Amino acid sequence: MGRVCSALPGSMADGMGALHAHRYEPAASNGAPSIPVPTDPPPEARSDGGLPVQVSTQGRNSLAAPGPAPAPKAQRGRAQGASPRLRGPLIFDAVSSVLNAAVDDRLLASNPCRARSVKAPRPAPTRVHPWTAGQVFGVRAGLPDRYQGTVDVGARCGLRQGEIFGLADDNIGDLGWLYVRQQVKKVRGTLVYAPPKRGKLRDVPLDPEVSAALGEHMERFPPVDVTLPWLTPTGPKVTHRLVFTSGIGAAIWSQGFNDQAWKPALASAGIIPVPEKGERYAAAREHGMHALRHFYASVLLDAGENIKALSLYLGHSDPGFTLRVYTHLMPSSETRTRKAISAMFRAAGHDRSQAA
Repeated sequence: MGRVCSALPGSMADGMGALHAHRYEPAASNGAPSIPVPTDPPPEARSDGGLPVQVSTQGRNSLAAPGPAPAPKAQRGRAQGASPRLRGPLIFDAVSSVLNAAVDDRLLASNPCRARSVKAPRPAPTRVHPWTAGQVFGVRAGLPDRYQGTVDVGARCGLRQGEIFGLADDNIGDLGWLYVRQQVKKVRGTLVYAPPKRGKLRDVPLDPEVSAALGEHMERFPPVDVTLPWLTPTGPKVTHRLVFTSGIGAAIWSQGFNDQAWKPALASAGIIPVPEKGERYAAAREHGMHALRHFYASVLLDAGENIKALSLYLGHSDPGFTLRVYTHLMPSSETRTRKAISAMFRAAGHDRSQAA
């Protein structure tokens, strides 16, 4: 029971502890889980700071269940801090973790959250709202000089943050391509090299302006040989000449970068508020570096790029996922039809606006 209680946040464990005070029947010979049987079952186990636990008196087929009282402060804080679209999945994950601990302690035969008939809730779909070009350039200008090139790679090549931090000089091709081969990520408190997300190695078109900007960056801040383990903290050591490094020539830690460079740049661009003296910057998950990928996708779709190619450049596992995320950014068929017909008449020399 201790493992079950330890899996619960805050004083929720205290509420479950009320059950622990009752005796348990030994497991049945057929391996059925033990069921708590109170020696003197009250209608309510407790309500003093923990979750009120309604103890069932209906026999072996009923387990104690949380009552309807409000969740303790610790739980409310976590739920309120989460995005509304994520609360359902977070609650499901927490309950599943508790039930896993109960299975480990042989209080349950199996975790019902993992039954085939049970579907985990998915985050509610939200629409991507891409930044404007002015916001992208505003954030770029607000970053320290050594990090301004990260915006070029994110907004004009669509790389993820870890892929940007893992970009090596030999990943920049001479024939207009950027080769995405590795990322820098944190594993158990240690930075490691790893393949891109889901192992999707890919080649991304590199326009001449970005290539020139990267060349200028590398003249000012030469690439540095950085050695990290591969995949796990105990993996074999691998060395890459990284294009973007910290001020001491080491791989960039995302948390430090986000707090010390990215959020101040967001504030300088007017995307998030400037904090009061002594306060921290507000959470800005929707304005992380991933916003640069959304901008990249919006620009390509507006220019008429097809979903399959965009999915390939972004490193998505399925073009259907790309379509679901960005379909509202695609020009309507009516708009494309009007543009196509207008372009045809202009090419044929029959532009009415010029004739007028």
